[in-house]
Amino acid sequence: MNDYIEQRALALAQYIISSGATVRNAAEVFKISKSTVHKDVTERLEKIDSAVCEQVKAILDKNKAERHIRGGFATRMKYKG
Repeated sequence: MNDYIEQRALALAQYIISSGATVRNAAEVFKISKSTVHKDVTERLEKIDSAVCEQVKAILDKNKAERHIRGGFATRMKYKG
């Protein structure tokens, strides 16, 4: 695997772990697509460091479980004006 890609995957993992960021937030910060973030932290990171991968997976699973709440809040704020 390319050295740059490994470094990017580890940097994404550290960012997600430290901030609890969603895939969308990480993509915005790193200026890459959501698909790339997802592939880096699920497939590529598993081959680089499985322990870190498990930490990221736990955060992403938590974010996925809470996304309906964030969506409802965003809609509420949109119409609250």
